[in-house]
Amino acid sequence: MRYETGAGRNGGFRLYDYYSRRANLRHHRRSRVILGSHLSDYLLERGHRVICVDNLVTSSLRNIEHIRTGEFVFMNHDMTEHLEIEEPVDFVFHFAALASPVDYLRMPLHSLKVGSQGTHNALGLAKFKRARFLLASTSEVYGDPQEHPQPETYWGHVNPIGPRGVYDEAKRYAEALTMAYHSQQGIDTAIVRIFNTYGPRMRPNDGRAIPTFVRQALANNPMTVYGDGSQTRSFCYVDDLIRGIVLLAESREHLPVNIGNPDERTLLELAEAIKRVTGTSSEIVYEALPVDDPQQRRPDITRAKQVLGWQPEVSLEDGLGRLLSALGAASPAR
Repeated sequence: MRYETGAGRNGGFRLYDYYSRRANLRHHRRSRVILGSHLSDYLLERGHRVICVDNLVTSSLRNIEHIRTGEFVFMNHDMTEHLEIEEPVDFVFHFAALASPVDYLRMPLHSLKVGSQGTHNALGLAKFKRARFLLASTSEVYGDPQEHPQPETYWGHVNPIGPRGVYDEAKRYAEALTMAYHSQQGIDTAIVRIFNTYGPRMRPNDGRAIPTFVRQALANNPMTVYGDGSQTRSFCYVDDLIRGIVLLAESREHLPVNIGNPDERTLLELAEAIKRVTGTSSEIVYEALPVDDPQQRRPDITRAKQVLGWQPEVSLEDGLGRLLSALGAASPAR
């Protein structure tokens, strides 16, 4: 298969758009750097050909420097511009986005452009290649939810003109555009709503909770908790997420599917867990809560279980241990 992935980010990972092939199948996707690199590994291990598209605005080639095969091709390209792929494509994984607050607050217009024009270009490629299209959406479409946990039927509670709106609304528009292409143009589409994800190759300074806490803990610096730390999140290890994404891509499902770990933790509990696994002497300090920061977030994964037979397998503590091992930082004996 040929998959394409492209530039973007979510859950602490940068994604690319990827395109891939195996046997007589072809895939194309655009994804984010860290998720994209893990997806590339997963697909290549299964005999696929992958074309990875990224403009490297928020990502690094270090995440893919370990890939040494002729079945992987990297293209430096901004998906807000028209893209042509000469070879056949079976799947387009469109992961391009600026998912970290650090990035979308710095580049708000580009965040909106990649969610709109970037998605339009990726869908156009899928239409031309007659490929299945998978949009990497996000739990941010639910905003600061008033329904808990969040099922796919929940329409969300989003401030369109707040600082987070340039990311949240970009993804909501991308979902609407994807469904319009499906209903009007007959494109074979899928939408995955990704909840907080973590694992190796995350940027230590991208503003996400886990890489920030880990960076601070390993340096024995104060660990910054915003608000009183009672706001909740659910953290999914990257291997579980990638497995769910590929299952969705290979299914016949068109409606959105949540992929995330329903093990809900407060951010204070997360900080304490990272203190334990790192053995740090860091103290926890508190700062003001950012504007429109969601107070709770937990996926209802009933549809993922029913449609894909998927559920997460890696616990938070196990995942944090794997992350520390990848960083070369051994966790203390328990």
